[in-house]
Amino acid sequence: MIACAMNGKILISTAYLPPVSYFSLISGADEIIIEREENYLKQTYRNRCCILSAHGPQSLTVPVLLGSLHKTPIKDIRIDYSKRWQQVHIGAITASYGSAPYFQFYNEKIKKVISGNHEFLLDLNMALLTLLLDYLKIKKPVTYTIEFEKNVNSSHDFRNRFSPKKEPALKVIPYSQVFENENGFIPHLSIIDLTFNMGPDAVNYIQAPF
Repeated sequence: MIACAMNGKILISTAYLPPVSYFSLISGADEIIIEREENYLKQTYRNRCCILSAHGPQSLTVPVLLGSLHKTPIKDIRIDYSKRWQQVHIGAITASYGSAPYFQFYNEKIKKVISGNHEFLLDLNMALLTLLLDYLKIKKPVTYTIEFEKNVNSSHDFRNRFSPKKEPALKVIPYSQVFENENGFIPHLSIIDLTFNMGPDAVNYIQAPF
């Protein structure tokens, strides 16, 4: 699929139910460091993901409390619970993947984390990342930065690698998806698309070579 051949330490940004390529990168590294001191950026995977609905790709966004905040570190970004985003996300995921082969095996814990009322976006993302790494049986040390990393070797810096505005130009091998008869194969979706559709075989997919 799109596995990263680089070994060693990588620096990445936090993400909400990240795309498959995010986990492919993780699977090829020895140590993962998540940047928590960077300033929050709007319209990124830091608080959104993309799933596949019956009508095509659908974006799900976790609302955050910005107010008059300017140049706020991602570690300080709080989730806005005045909006019914949890019910919306859980409902959309169920509608999209309720008929997927492995939905019943994996959804309950994902739903529990989304429903958990985490105060900070970073904590929600980490809880989901930990759960999904466990599902994929990927055992890698994951830590946070303690200060903003300014000077990072470019071959190790993936903080801006993943963007919903510009998908990576990577070779992708199609896998079976719900609604593929209507939409054809759609790449670069959230990891839950792969997990719900492929189950235990998902880890082999993300670790496959180019």
